[in-house]
Amino acid sequence: MTREVRGVAAAPGVALGPVKWLASAPATSPNDAPGSDPEAEIARAEAAFKTVAARYAAQASAATGPAADILFMTSALAEDPSLLDQVRVGITIGGPTAHSVTEAVEHFAEQLKALGGMMAERASDLRDVGQRVVAELLGVDPPGIPDSAEPFVLAAQDLAPADTVTLDPAQVVGLLTVAGGPTSHTAILAKALGIPAVVAAPGAVDIAEGTVVVLDGGTGSVEIDPDERRREEVRAERTRQADAPTGPGRTADGHAVPLLANVGSVADARLAVELGAEGVGLFRTEFLFLGRNSAPTVEEQTRQYAEIFAALGDRPITVRTLDAGSDKPLPFLNLPEEENPALGVRGLRLSNVNEGTLLDQLAAIEAAAQESGASVKVMAPMVATVDEAHYFAGRAREAGLETRGVMIEIPAAAIRSAHLGAEVDFFSIGTNDLSQYLFGADRMSSAVAALHDPWQPALAATIAMVVEGATANGVKVGVCGESASHPEFACVLVGLGVETLSMAPRSLAGVRAALAGVTLDQCRAAAQAVLSARTAADAAAAARAALGRAG
Repeated sequence: MTREVRGVAAAPGVALGPVKWLASAPATSPNDAPGSDPEAEIARAEAAFKTVAARYAAQASAATGPAADILFMTSALAEDPSLLDQVRVGITIGGPTAHSVTEAVEHFAEQLKALGGMMAERASDLRDVGQRVVAELLGVDPPGIPDSAEPFVLAAQDLAPADTVTLDPAQVVGLLTVAGGPTSHTAILAKALGIPAVVAAPGAVDIAEGTVVVLDGGTGSVEIDPDERRREEVRAERTRQADAPTGPGRTADGHAVPLLANVGSVADARLAVELGAEGVGLFRTEFLFLGRNSAPTVEEQTRQYAEIFAALGDRPITVRTLDAGSDKPLPFLNLPEEENPALGVRGLRLSNVNEGTLLDQLAAIEAAAQESGASVKVMAPMVATVDEAHYFAGRAREAGLETRGVMIEIPAAAIRSAHLGAEVDFFSIGTNDLSQYLFGADRMSSAVAALHDPWQPALAATIAMVVEGATANGVKVGVCGESASHPEFACVLVGLGVETLSMAPRSLAGVRAALAGVTLDQCRAAAQAVLSARTAADAAAAARAALGRAG
């Protein structure tokens, strides 16, 4: 019987190939010889940090969507003055230069991990910064993607953004990490690239280099050395997916489910159009704000938004206002440092600190919509109360925006959805943050990654509650969280009454094919099965049976 390793499903799809492990990082030791001139060594370290920061910034400029955001933030980590100060201290007291970098990075990485939330994810990014600076100081290559004459499944303890954004989906057919979570940077970028991924799989450490595996990014399973029959099944499934239907999303009996894309740049918008998105369910606007010392002007925002709107033609677009805060630093807002940024000033709450940023953004969105003729809706992130929904709807109305909504990411908003629905025109459920707050589980912690499994029955129950509250007010409900990109769970969402699904563009084909293979009644039966289940495993098995995919 084929041995299996279990992890957490992070990016849908099935991959077949030999495992290749990411090259290890250069090591340092306190016993390494220190430099003879501390001042010269400090200058050398500063130069190495500048070089690494510049490389991240160059990658960010060439990237699009969430990859660009993540890389810009990582570049900022490499320029953090507190980190450099710590390195200087280490060298001054006689420490080896490279090891002083390692120690300083580890000191701050542990602090980030202790903060939890989005900050914990940055600990992994900071360690990647340190490894690249050390490699620069030692004159060796940084850890990187292995070479291979054939497509392979890339395995690693964890993957940093600088590694992930360089992946070629034709060469790296699957991702497997020992750590990480389903909403980690690795997972987000894997979805954007269309690479199946399984994360938080501690048993993966025992998989030897070159071992052939079947990796299922929809179930979290990794089959080790499958027999030839199983390999042929996977090849046939991949062929079936390649031949998946195109056109609008709909079930086998004709129930329409508009399939939308999550975008953050002109390149993302063009890819969404190319891959058949029926619109945009989440336009992330952070790309204009991150890595700046001053806020973008209304004119600058208008120009950028209009370019993206034009790339989407006549497709409807839902714009999310700025979702940033202490976990995504914006120097021009002068936000205080927070012990738990995930629970602090972010999303709509930024307007309590600087309302002008929100008002300028709403004005720019409306101006861009008028200029391009696009059909635009606007929504606010991190809304918790009726007062907040009322406030945002009022400000958006004053800006001339006719269709106004809120993100449902906080349990309080889900519980009071019937009341929030009286204030707005639509809801968009962000299942990433909703899971984090619902389960009290840091979305970036591999130790609690199982609680971010979309099959957790409590998540479906909460979504059902939101749909019920929305229905009472005639409010439309969509999902733009990562769970919408899971083909089988997408069917469950439809069965729960969700009307639109928005995802990374490369996930559209798999979801479209899954919906085309089932009826609306099967979706409803699968949803009921999840709501009635005791555990996530029970929910997944029962839903698959209802969808005719047991096994």
